[in-house]
Formats: sequence, structure tokens, C-alpha cells
Amino acid sequence: MNRFKVSKFRHTEARPSRREAWISDIRAGTAPSCGNHIKASCSLIAFNSDRPGVLGIVPLESQGEDKRQVTHLGCHSDLVTDLDFSPFDDFLLATASADRTVKLWRLPASGQALPSGPGLLLGPEDTQVEVLQFHPTADGVLLSVAGRAAKVWDATKQQPLTELATHGDLVQGAAWSRDGALLGTTCKDKQLRIFDPRAKPKAAQSTLAHENSRDGRLVWTGTQEHLVSTGFNQMREREVKLWDTRLFSGALTSLTLDTSPRSLMPLLDPDSGLLVLAGKGENQLYCYEAAPQQPALSPVTQCLLESVLRGAALVPRRALAVMGCEVLRVLQLSNTAIVPISYHVPRKTAEFHEDLFPDTAGCVPASDPHAWWAGSNLQVQRVSLHPAHRAHPSFTSCLAPPAEPTPAVARPVGTPAGDSDPSEGFSSPPSSLTSPSTPSSLGPSLTSTSGIGTSPSQRSLQSLLGPSSKFRHAQGTVLHRDSHITNLKGLNLTTPGESDGFCANHLRMAVPLLSSGGQVAVLELRKPGRLPDTALPTLQNGVAVTDLAWDPFDPHRLAVAGEDARIRLWRVPPEGLQEVLTTPEAVLTGHTEKIYSLRFHPLAADVLASSSYDLTVRIWDLKVGAERLRLQGHRDQIFGLAWSPDGQQLATVCKDGRLRIYEPRGSSEPLQEGPGPEGARGARVVWVCDGHYLLVSGFDSRSERQLLLYSAEALAAGPSAVLGLDVAPSTLLPSYDPDTGLVLLTGKGDTRVFLYELLPESPFFLECNSFTSPDPHKGFILLPKTECDVREVEFARCLRLRQTSLEPVAFRLPRVRKEFFQDDVFPDTAISWEPALSAEAWLGGANGQPRLLSLQPPGMTPVSQAPREAPARRAPSSVYLEEKSDQQKKEELLSAMVAKLGNREDPLPQDSFEGVDEDEWAKYLAQIIVMGAQVVGRAFARALRQEFAASRAAADARGRAGHQSAAASNLSGLSLQEAQQILNVSKLSPEEIQKNYEHLFKVNDKSVGGSFYLQSKVVRAKERLEEELRIQAQEDRERQQPPKT
Repeated sequence: MNRFKVSKFRHTEARPSRREAWISDIRAGTAPSCGNHIKASCSLIAFNSDRPGVLGIVPLESQGEDKRQVTHLGCHSDLVTDLDFSPFDDFLLATASADRTVKLWRLPASGQALPSGPGLLLGPEDTQVEVLQFHPTADGVLLSVAGRAAKVWDATKQQPLTELATHGDLVQGAAWSRDGALLGTTCKDKQLRIFDPRAKPKAAQSTLAHENSRDGRLVWTGTQEHLVSTGFNQMREREVKLWDTRLFSGALTSLTLDTSPRSLMPLLDPDSGLLVLAGKGENQLYCYEAAPQQPALSPVTQCLLESVLRGAALVPRRALAVMGCEVLRVLQLSNTAIVPISYHVPRKTAEFHEDLFPDTAGCVPASDPHAWWAGSNLQVQRVSLHPAHRAHPSFTSCLAPPAEPTPAVARPVGTPAGDSDPSEGFSSPPSSLTSPSTPSSLGPSLTSTSGIGTSPSQRSLQSLLGPSSKFRHAQGTVLHRDSHITNLKGLNLTTPGESDGFCANHLRMAVPLLSSGGQVAVLELRKPGRLPDTALPTLQNGVAVTDLAWDPFDPHRLAVAGEDARIRLWRVPPEGLQEVLTTPEAVLTGHTEKIYSLRFHPLAADVLASSSYDLTVRIWDLKVGAERLRLQGHRDQIFGLAWSPDGQQLATVCKDGRLRIYEPRGSSEPLQEGPGPEGARGARVVWVCDGHYLLVSGFDSRSERQLLLYSAEALAAGPSAVLGLDVAPSTLLPSYDPDTGLVLLTGKGDTRVFLYELLPESPFFLECNSFTSPDPHKGFILLPKTECDVREVEFARCLRLRQTSLEPVAFRLPRVRKEFFQDDVFPDTAISWEPALSAEAWLGGANGQPRLLSLQPPGMTPVSQAPREAPARRAPSSVYLEEKSDQQKKEELLSAMVAKLGNREDPLPQDSFEGVDEDEWAKYLAQIIVMGAQVVGRAFARALRQEFAASRAAADARGRAGHQSAAASNLSGLSLQEAQQILNVSKLSPEEIQKNYEHLFKVNDKSVGGSFYLQSKVVRAKERLEEELRIQAQEDRERQQPPKT
């Protein structure tokens, strides 16, 4: 062969598709794994969503002008680590997970419901499954990799055909050769191995692949002899190597790219030899031509991406636009979209070019598992890509037979992803997990920890959309500056990770200072404002502070732990700290190493638990100032501890990777033990769901922050659910509200506070709106429930510590009928400031229960007893829709736009579905969808005519208001009624106009997901109403003037 032969791909262009062709409004997952996070068949695309164990499913091609809609499939109880479509059956999907199982799914065609369970289940393995790949020639043969083991499965019998010899370390990649005879693996021990699995389980050949043990991948070319591997060299530079199995002692050629911490994902098309290299977290694709005959890895082109790449996949060759000379198509998975990137070879004529598109493998398998294992090497029949010869036979695998087609009424396929309201279109629940003991599909939650009743209409909605939290629209707001404490100076912001950094009760806040001597500042929350520039009176602790906590039953007593292994109890005067205090009320001595956590008993007075670097937890009787109980069994640093709500048990999470539950009065050894977070960077534990579950925040082995939910009755069984959040250095600090079942999570130095409602059953975590601040906070504390403004539906009040200020943050729930007491949000709360029993009684074996207090303000009627508003109309839906005029439809669209703007006075979806009979619910909902599509999709000319007619009608109706008002409407393009509807004001009150304008303009800012178009609508409406106020004021002045004589 001519070494200098010109490549036919030398002019190949990479063309990212236009935004109209993107699959937008998705939320992709970023969990680290060996997989590519996205795969495609000729019909479907599957990708990792941001919810662990849940995949997004979307058609590969759009049907007509309709937007492709994403549905979600709950596959596993933990992260989906890899996935693969069958090369023969477009609707057969295999998934691998960190829950150690492999599942095969029969996906439906468009318009049908997703499966409620897998067609086949393989496993469980000893550790999480990392790699998964179908056999290229035999239907029913599957390769899986878990830890150091690789197995070849006969999926028809759900049994492994062989298990390859154990590798020296974790296997990072595995792939079948094109003919299906050989199998290659890359390993963390830096070896590249070739197996003939039908001959023997041991490697036939092995060689040193790359000198660095970081992520290595491999793919085979179109021949049995050649493969490509990616990895890192000794200088941590990324490199690509081309290998020949007949000369395996060294690579045929090697290519060094750059220095980057991100591993390369090789995507190779065996027919063309084009190799695309994609790096997770990067915004560039490299394209090379792999030519084993020369041998060479020749650069073809590069492509810059608009967004960061989270995963990538090749579209099968049978789905390419061959008449447009599309030789390759890559699907880029970003955080919020799937972007198709087409590689075209420019040709002068728009015809089929055989040199670019040779025959490719068809979709009919050459053999079954039995024949292949017996030695069959039959190859898949090749088919032409010429459009005139596209009548290829279809194939349906017997692994997961298709079910009878059923209408997707219980779960529509067209569900856009994201946190959208039902009024904006269907959406899957914003956060869902499944447990191993429950069906895999995302179904409605049966119960809620907050005890919320649901109406039949709401239950019908849940059956359509999946479970969702009633707190999903929660709004976190920093209160007015008048309530802030500012001019804070000299704060100690480097307290140990086991400490919250500061503590607060309903009266005051305590925070360590950076000055020597372990000083603690005590600030009165009832006296907000700017602090003086002079030094504040402090508590002189004497040594550096490691943790501090207020006594819940004595608001004037503060416990402070120090690096000298002592606990000092300070008494703050009722009027506040007026002078420097140097002598504590008491000093507790007993620990031999420095203390890092203090926790008061939730029910018993004068009982305090402390953990120390001496690996013990000690329980103190403060009344006598002595240690009473000592808990042992920890083998490393104790990250966190927490009392159960009834005060009978105590849980700890430790750096040794174990979670423990103690009964302190019964034994000093743990009652239960279970596996904790894999990461050793820090962790916290809190009791949730009425003490039946434990929530642990920590890190996984890849330093990603995660939440783990454990049953308190079965720690040894491991977590019931795992939720991965993000990658950040600080440990998430959980604050749990038992009344609502909500947990607030944030870390020191974070700018975001996560909100989740916790359930004792699948899906366990229901995501709510998070709170985001413009600058990082140094601490975040949940205040007692009595500090909430119940009349404003404020369900949580927190304190946010900044570098130089302390800000209260209120979390409120938008409700329509705020004049009523929202008893579904505010159940009776525990009186946490009164002890249920004494320390002596608790140490003697007694147990107690807290008294409950109603939060209902005097004079407010519970919303559950409020009179129901009679529906305005009970006519059948079909008649109701047919009778609507164009003007009525236009007014409904304006109302829907106001609801989309997020006005806090608008009803929530659960408050809007009233007055509809259960038997006509589905029909009613479908007609609304059809009507909305018809109205929104009108032709532009018709829309202009309607707008002109409406403007004229509005001008005529305002004739009695004078020519000035009509002229103002024509000038602004908005009628007075439209402007009032946009700003949601009934009266022309300057205060109400300004208030609603500021709210709507803020919530539609681009930085929070809004748009400039909606903001411009809000501004125009405000200008129109202000002009109307000016006209009315002028008319009033003219009427008051005496007539001229």
C-alpha cells in the first residue's frame, strides 16, 4: 500500500447541530464511573439522569415537528454505571449498577408505557458492576465486569458461561473483538490482556499498556488483529496506542495528546476507521483515522463544543444520513441537553457514495449462545446502506419478549425532564430512587412522613407524574436587612469539620473568634443591627474551641469543647453578655484527647454526649458534673453522632467506614453495625422518619458527596437508598425538621442549600426547590419551629453565617388561601424547650415523650375545615371547551403566563384540580393538552388578527375612561386588563403594583432560569399601570378645579 495515499476523510467536517435539533431540558447525571453515560440504538437514546438508578429514554429521531419528549425509567437502587443496547434489537437495553446487578429491559415503542420491571436479572455480583457489553454476533451473550472479575453470560439461561481469570487489580475497560472471538481488558495493574473465552479462562496474551494506572479504555478496529487503547503515560500525559495482537510486545504506533486529569473515551467506527476521543468535563472532541495497515493514527478534525461534555456515544451506522455524506454522528451528553454532532465528507453530488459507506453489519444475529459457545464463528450478514436497499429484516430478541401494546394512560411517554409544574407540561418526579425490594418503575409514593392527605384528583395526577413533594415549590428568602447582625469581625472560620461552626437558639447565637485564648462571642438575636467597631465582651475559654452547643432546656447555658479534652459550661446572663467572662460554671474532665462533637439529649435535662479523638463517646450528668456512661468499639475518628428522637439510642458514623447504633444504658458496645460511606473525608448522621431511619451524608470512593438512607432496624443490610449530589470538598451538614419530613443540606463554603423530603419507602428522596445565595456561607443553622411566621406559611427559619454578618433565612410555601391555617404543613410540634424527664430518671431506665404544641394562631381556621369553593362550572369538559371564545382562550393564556412567572399568590397545582369528576379526569386532562397545543400553535397571521381585534375591543370598552387611556393602551401595546393580569393586581394600588413587579422581575431573571422576554412583559405591564395611575390622577385634579367663568 502506498504510504502516502491520501485519505478520503481528509476534508471531514464536524458540524454540531442547530439548537432546534438538540434534546433539551434534561438533567444529566455526573456520577463518575467507567461507562460513557449515554448509548444509542437506531431507534432510542438512553442516558444517565441526575437521579441515581434512573435513566432518561428519548427517541433518536423526532416524529414530524413534534418535540422529542424524555421519559424516565427507574432501573436500579443505586447508580447506573454502564448501559448498552443490543446490536440486533433496538429496544433491548442492558444496564449495570453499583447495586451489583445487571438487568435487561424491553423498552416500548413511542406511545406505550415504560416497563414496570426488568425482563431479566443477572447477579448479584460481589461488588458493583462497572462494564457491560453485548456480543457482536450472538444474541443472548453478554459481558460484565465487576471489580477484578469478568464474566461471559448466557442471558437466556441467566447463568455465566465462563469467568475469566482474576486480574491483578480493578478492571477498567473491556470489549469484544469485531468477530466476537476474542475479548480484551484493561486493568489498573497497567496490563492489557487478550482472552479467548471459549478456549480457556486465562489470558492468551498480555502486555504493559500504559505506564500510569489511571483510567484505561480500549476498542477494537474492524479487524480481529487490531485494537486501540487510551490511558496515561508516566508524565500523566494522555496517550493513544494502536496494537496488533500478532505483535503484542509493543504498540504499532503511539500518540501523545496533552496533560489533563480527565480520561479519554474512545469511540471507534469499525467500518470507516474513524476514532473520536472525548474527555469527560472537556469541551473539545478529537477525530483521528485509525489505519492499521500503514500503521498510523492520522488526525482528521477537531470540534469545539458549546457546553461541557458529560458523556458521549456513537449513533449506529444504519441510522446515518448517507445521502448527506454523514459518515459519523456523535451524541454529546451535557448537563442540560443532548447535542448531535455530525461528521460530513464534502462531496459535489448528493448521491450515495459507496466508497464512504461500505456494507455494514445487519441486525440479524449469526448464532445463539449455545452455538457460539460450541465454537461457531459465523458472522453477521452485512447489508447495504443504500437507501434503495434499506428493506432490512427486523429482529426481536427472545431475551425479553415484548408485552402486549397498551395505551400509555397510566404514564405518558411525552414527559419533559426537569422541575416543571404540571401546568407547564408533564414531568417525571425531580428526584426518585428505587429500593431493591420494590418495583423498578417510578410509581407513586404510598405514604408521606408529613401525613398529607391527597384528593382523588391529586392521586390521579400522581399516577401520571409519579410522586412529588408538596414542598417542591418552597422558596428560601433572606429576610430584610433590619433583621441582620452586621459588622462581625474576627470570626474563626476554620473550626473542625465535625463542628457546625456556630450554634444558636431562639435567644442568641454563639460563634468562636479567631483571637487567641479560645474566645467565644455571644450575640443577642433580639438586637439586630450593626455591631460597634470596639471589641465585644466574650467568653474566655482558654484554649481553641472545637465545638459548642446550647442547652435546649436552659437557653442561658452554653457547652464549649476545647482542644485540651475538657468541656466548659458557661452561664450567660439573661440580659446578655455585658462583660468578659473568664470563669465557667463547670468544667467536665475525662477525655484524654481533644473533643470534636457535643450533643445534648433531646428529652432528658442535664444529659450531654461528647465524642473525642480517644475513640470514645462519653455521656455526662451535668447536674453532678460527672461522666456516667462510656461507649466503645470505634476503630478510628468519630465523624458524627446523633440521639434518636426518643433518646433511647445513639448513632455514630466513623472514619473506619462503619455506622453504629448504641443503647447507652444497656451496653457500651454497639447494638448494630453496618457499612457507612466509602469516602473518609467526613460524614454526618441524623435520625429521620420518626426514628425509623438514619440519614448519613458523606462521600463515596470518588469524593462525590452523597446521601445514604438506612433502616434503623437493619444496619447490616446496607443503605436502602443512595443519592449522589455533587463534587465538593466540604461535608454536607444535615438539618432535619421532623414535622415536615424535610432535610436541609449544605456545607461550609457552599452557596446552595439542598432541600429534600424524606420518605420511608421508594422513592425515599423527593427533591424540592433549593436555596442559592450569591456568596458562600460559613455556617447554616435551623432554628426552633416556634420562630416561624405561620401566617406566611413559613415552615423553617434558619440563620446563615457570612464572613461579616448573620442573616435570617425564611423558607416559605406558596399557598392561595393564606387566610386559613395550613394544618397540613404545621402539625402539632414537640415542645423542645421543656424536658420530659430528669437525668437521674433517664439514667435509671425511664423513658419519656415530649408534650405537643399547636402552632395554630388565634382566630385562624384550619384549611382542612375551610369551606370548599364551589366550581364555577360543572358542565361536561367537551361542551365547556367547545363554548369558549377566542377571547376567553386568550385570557386563559395570559393567566397561564402569570402562573408560569411564579407569582406567590397563584395557586399550586394541588390546589387547582378541583371540580373535576374522577371518571372524566383523564379525558379532561387530554383535552386541555390538545387545546393548549392548538391555541399556542396558531398561525402568525391569525395571532396578529386576534391581537388587533382584542386591542380594538379593549379600546372600545375603555371609551368611558377617556381618550388618554385608550391612547396609552395603543402606545404600550397592552390593554389595562392585560397589564393587570400580568402583574396579578385587581386594584390600581401603587404599593401592590410595585410589590408584584419586583417579585416577578426577580423570579424571571436569566440567572435563575427566567428569560428577558418575560421580564420585558413585566416591565411593560408596570409602565402601562403607572400611566393609568397618572391619567386618573390628572382627571381627579381637573374635576376638583372650579369651572372657569
